[in-house]
Amino acid sequence: MATAAETAAMRRAIELAARGLGSTSPNPVVGCVVLDAAGRTVGEGFHQRAGGPHAEVHALRAAGDAARGGAAVVTLEPCNHTGRTGPCAQALLDAGVARVVYAVADPTPTATGGARTLRAAGVDVESGLLAASAEAGNTAWLTSVRRGRPHVTLKYAATLDGRIAAADGTSRWITSAEARADVHRLRAESDAVVVGAGTARADDPHLAARGAGAAVQPLRVVLDSAARAVKPGARVLDDAGPTLIAVAEDADAAHLTRLADVLRLPRTAAGLDVPALLGALHGRGVRSVLLEGGPTLAGSFVAAGAVDRVIGYIAPVLLGAGPAALGEAGITTLTEALRLDVSEIVRLGPDLRITAAPPAKET
Repeated sequence: MATAAETAAMRRAIELAARGLGSTSPNPVVGCVVLDAAGRTVGEGFHQRAGGPHAEVHALRAAGDAARGGAAVVTLEPCNHTGRTGPCAQALLDAGVARVVYAVADPTPTATGGARTLRAAGVDVESGLLAASAEAGNTAWLTSVRRGRPHVTLKYAATLDGRIAAADGTSRWITSAEARADVHRLRAESDAVVVGAGTARADDPHLAARGAGAAVQPLRVVLDSAARAVKPGARVLDDAGPTLIAVAEDADAAHLTRLADVLRLPRTAAGLDVPALLGALHGRGVRSVLLEGGPTLAGSFVAAGAVDRVIGYIAPVLLGAGPAALGEAGITTLTEALRLDVSEIVRLGPDLRITAAPPAKET
């Protein structure tokens, strides 16, 4: 059974892991704390970037000889394979740790087995400590492994009566500066930010993360099925970050290939094929997607069953008319409504940030 020191160390490891959000894909975020034989913290680390040392290696380097006979507390089962870095299970053995406590088992076929290797070498191994919290912090990567597609967050800003713009189309600014700053945090933690053609035409969005300490800018993705919404000089085409324009397979997009990377996708009745888009992004190493488009884009992803989390920024404002946050989503009656479980409500200035998700499906 985990000690109080190990439980505290796992909480700290989960905090450390979050520092890697947005910069480790296609790898997971992982945090590690090393305790000496007396239960005192002697080393900390987190996975900082893809291809770089894993969390355990950073923590063991910080601990030095004090790790011998101690415990390593890590948010994800130590890996058991050699990729761009060596196996963490072997690094822990070489450091002489006597005990390893991890939160979540590694579901990838190539990396799993670290716990088995450690146990075979005589190390005491315990799993499942604060598993729910650690899994929540690594949900994007775990979704990508389990479903073969990126984790998708639908974000919107709306008035108290559910409007994302006034009747004349004006929308700047419904929410406060505090809420807008928080959106940049979300961008910085995401691998890709997606908008549709309507938003590209109406807002000329930039989509880069600003003021959030982003180590890696997200991939900026515009869904432009007819290849007409993105024009030369658009803000999304600057050098602040990479840009991908998704067009229909039959679209004339020759002019776009000179401006940005172009992805051709099948058409559907609702627009571009959402599963095909997510599959293509997954193939590019994208593990987390932030939807920032309008109601049409949101509706297409909801209809495709491809929304894993919803974050709504709600301002204490009434408009009475104007577009709603969600467009056509294939829902025709109340019994078909997508009901969400609210996990968090936070006040940001005068606004509320509500985080919710569809109930987990039984497997």
